[in-house]
Amino acid sequence: MFLRQITDAHLAQNAYLIGCQRTGEAIVIDPERDVDRYFAVANENGLRITAVAETHIHADYLSGAREFSERHGAVAYLSETGGKDWQFEWAKGSPRARFLRGGDEFRVGNIRFTAIETPGHTPEHLSFLVTDEGGGADEPMAYLTGDFVFVGDVGRPDLLESAAGQEGMMESSARTLYASLRGTAELADHLQILPAHGAGSACGKALGAVPTSVLGYERKFNAPLHEALNGEEERFVEHILSGQPEPPLYFARMKRDNRLGPALLVDGKLPVPERVSADGLVDWVGRDGTSILDLRGDRVAFAARHLRGAIHAPLAGGKLSVAAGSYVDERSRILLVVENEDQVEVAVRDLVRIGLDRVEGWIPSGEAWGDGLAETFIRITPGELPADACVLDVRGADEFNASHVRGAVNIAYTRLAARRDEIPDGCRLHVHCAGGLRALIASSYLASIGKPVIWVDGAFGDIPDLMKEPRA
Repeated sequence: MFLRQITDAHLAQNAYLIGCQRTGEAIVIDPERDVDRYFAVANENGLRITAVAETHIHADYLSGAREFSERHGAVAYLSETGGKDWQFEWAKGSPRARFLRGGDEFRVGNIRFTAIETPGHTPEHLSFLVTDEGGGADEPMAYLTGDFVFVGDVGRPDLLESAAGQEGMMESSARTLYASLRGTAELADHLQILPAHGAGSACGKALGAVPTSVLGYERKFNAPLHEALNGEEERFVEHILSGQPEPPLYFARMKRDNRLGPALLVDGKLPVPERVSADGLVDWVGRDGTSILDLRGDRVAFAARHLRGAIHAPLAGGKLSVAAGSYVDERSRILLVVENEDQVEVAVRDLVRIGLDRVEGWIPSGEAWGDGLAETFIRITPGELPADACVLDVRGADEFNASHVRGAVNIAYTRLAARRDEIPDGCRLHVHCAGGLRALIASSYLASIGKPVIWVDGAFGDIPDLMKEPRA
């Protein structure tokens, strides 16, 4: 059996290519939309991809299952659990779709996959046990857990409410997740845990940076799993619902599109944006229906001079998807400001994975832009924050509740577009976070919608204590 974890470091997302080396058949589990990467790995290892499977309807990226099935003829194995609102509508009626419930099995070559219903993160969630019958095994060696069990954490059960807008679902989803986790008691300790995400993903709050684990280890040291297996339901529900980060705005759109069917890539290929000249910027800056994403990692340089209306979306560190997904309309024409041409394809992939396909142009950050096209942000340190400042705190709600500047308004930077009506008017906004990066990303969005901003660059702890509300 061949098994390869294929990771998108920016979204901390894992897909799995699993192949039978005797028959040459292979399957991809939880792929992203740019499927050429998986074909490349398969071809390098003498495999042909004949199947694709999904653990659930994803919220953080567009799935490649439809691309595999409709363009490349792969059989799609999909959940039919979870109720009418949680079905893969795009696959209904497809001769290449197979719908699964708990206990259902299928084979790819000599490898057997067994579906287990594991709702809680989402109602339709399945996990898969993997048995290498071609290697002589008669019991599973791996557990493809999707967003059910991670290394060091479990899937967050609040997204139906916080991202998909289904009010009153958090607690019931947490209790469903608790019951699903209790069901793992029947599984063997030796099972390899193959999760769909790692550290940095917004689909959990304490995911480990180790790429895989084993179930016996997680039973001992994965706190929420340990609580569930020990029957600590109330403690589990309280802990799993506290401290979850506010999801980026685009999560709701991903749920919608993955249910109805992500658009197929034009001719199965990625967009190829054109090099824009300095003279051509007049067609982008200040124009309706356009978005400018500045990918530079140097935030001080961005604040000192950038194209008017540009969003600070640094490619390094995975903030491009979060910033673009929080602030850019899916219909927008997109211009990239890059440090070098090598960043263009990487950025295009990141954007296509969240359904932002109209990436039409790029320009180097070192280009000599006309002064009328550029702007600068005022930058201050936390110690320079005026006592009478109009303060916008763009940290998460839990951070804000722990301690904050007196009179500050709190809106997480990923939710500003959704809560635009709550942004203070009639004052220059002093925008801060915990260290400066989120504040600058937020400031760039605020400036793009006409809000006057001052960027507070530095640690929250450096704001004078006299200006803060005492910790709860």
